[in-house]
Amino acid sequence: MAVMLLGCGNDAMYLKYALRSAGENRTELEKVLDYYKNDKLKLAAAKYLIANMPAHYSYADTCAANSYYDIALKVMADTTMTPEQQRDSLRYISDSEFSALLSKTVPDNRIITADYLIYSIDHAFEQWRTRPWAKHLSYAEFRDWLLPYKNVDLQSFDAWRDTLSANFCDSISRVPAYDYKRLSVYGAIDIVRNEIHTLRTPRVLWEERSGFKMLSAATLNHMTYGSCYDYVNMGVLTFRSLGIPAVIDQVPVWGRNSEGHSWFTFPSDRGIETPTMNSLIMGAGMGFYPYERIPKVFRTTYAVNRDRVKYLNTAKYKHKFDVCVEDVTDKYNRTSDLQINVHRDIKLKDKYVYIAMYVNGAGPQTHILDFGVMRHGKACFSKIGRNMLYVALGYDGNGLVEISDPFILRKDGRVDYLSANAGPVISADIRRKYYQNNNVVYMRSRLRGAQIQASDRADFKDCDTLFTIENIYIPDKLPIDTAKAYRYWRYMSPDDSYGSIAEISFFDAAGNLLDGKHIACAKATHDEMERAFDGNLLSNFEADSTSGIWVGMDFGHRTKVSGIRVIPRSDDNDVCVGNEYELLCFDTRRWTSLGYRKADSNVLHYDNVPRGALLWLRNYTRGHDERPFIIKENGTIEWW
Repeated sequence: MAVMLLGCGNDAMYLKYALRSAGENRTELEKVLDYYKNDKLKLAAAKYLIANMPAHYSYADTCAANSYYDIALKVMADTTMTPEQQRDSLRYISDSEFSALLSKTVPDNRIITADYLIYSIDHAFEQWRTRPWAKHLSYAEFRDWLLPYKNVDLQSFDAWRDTLSANFCDSISRVPAYDYKRLSVYGAIDIVRNEIHTLRTPRVLWEERSGFKMLSAATLNHMTYGSCYDYVNMGVLTFRSLGIPAVIDQVPVWGRNSEGHSWFTFPSDRGIETPTMNSLIMGAGMGFYPYERIPKVFRTTYAVNRDRVKYLNTAKYKHKFDVCVEDVTDKYNRTSDLQINVHRDIKLKDKYVYIAMYVNGAGPQTHILDFGVMRHGKACFSKIGRNMLYVALGYDGNGLVEISDPFILRKDGRVDYLSANAGPVISADIRRKYYQNNNVVYMRSRLRGAQIQASDRADFKDCDTLFTIENIYIPDKLPIDTAKAYRYWRYMSPDDSYGSIAEISFFDAAGNLLDGKHIACAKATHDEMERAFDGNLLSNFEADSTSGIWVGMDFGHRTKVSGIRVIPRSDDNDVCVGNEYELLCFDTRRWTSLGYRKADSNVLHYDNVPRGALLWLRNYTRGHDERPFIIKENGTIEWW
């Protein structure tokens, strides 16, 4: 599609191309134009839809697609299966019986019928002209937020407007005409969102690939699971079926993790674009992720992004950018237009350059966000979200390579470049491979004030307190300085902490692990107690009571303990004894190793760390979360 659109620069040329490339289906498109020849506004709408139609695709084998949807409906209706089992079943069916579907797609202008397009246009105009929450929209707003006959590629040509509006209109149809609050866009969209949530109870499953997406009206109406994007698409189509304007916005990757997100946005009656927070689960217009860092936000559009078409037609290296999106980052974040210094000794083979972030994919990998161009020897990019770490990439004839030092775009718009040669090497103690969110810090703080106690009585009367935890960052083993042996040992949690810890272990003077009978206070259940000894750092000992909570060991006889390992409740991204690590440093062109370590405590010590350089701690034993960081002059770590 992109190459064939080379040179198309205006609406008339896009329309001519769409008609010409429709082949035998051109007559269907011309029927639509002829049908609306006496209605100026609908004719403009038809031309708009047809002109952008070559950028939208459908399954070539509609019979096979419908067969899959029939199977999907039966699977989702099977109440003996969990949503996870339904997902796994449909994934297997997709791969084994319908694997050829995705390889055979066709532009919509080659297969859409005149009857379907006319039905869709008339339905949309009727909603726009009659619905109280749509009548205030301008034609341009209506065209972008209500008119399109589909919202995403591969969506079926079926009566989705009738099907979805019929199934989710009960609550809104009973709103009296004088209820101006609920007949506003905000009120209407939340009524419908709530009805979808009540009738379908959305179950978001994002951790594994599912089968083909539910993109027929019937399957959308009966979804029992899906990703955030699946449910947002289902919601937007339902809203539009009722004449409520909405679009999908999405961030390709958040500023400090490796995942993206999708949500729906709607224009309030005041003309304010209002994003939601979490697919269809949260109420409309609730606070939008105020703590997240947002590098780029793209809006799914029906119209072709002509800058991206030009890129695909002229770039020597072609990244798979979606051509039907609009960059709306500046609606969500402070942004900057950047001119980035590049390495002079790299000879680029293309004028296009790329801005990327580092994400984890078995180590640091670049995730391309957008493209820019070389201008006056600098890599130039527009609408880049602030307070994040980036790197510029370029095409050297073989592939994409880093052409700049990694750089931080600060909140005030300053650009700080990170170089391994910028400062002296320092020694560093590293405790984690991923930044701590507020919840991790809060859970770790529950250690403060805890005591290690021992006694020869099971009720711990007349116990001795041998250690008090005063700092939330504790050594791998709490040292127990006593010559006395005790039968009963425990971790006594501070008040208001619920006893929260992940693990507790006891060691003798030689560092050998001691074993005994697990014990805990009467307020803790047996299952809760066992979580403190199961070796799983993501299962936690925690009782349903704020105070007087303890867990420990009955050795059966007096035993001298020299060290106790207490692991706080966290996200399991702390340095862990026995795990294998490698510290990486970005040095001019690539990531280089500063050394492997097998952790023998909860701290990794390195003597050769370049101050201010970009670092990355790999864990080769387990886990996925890893983020880049720098060590500042005062020795503190700044995570990105």
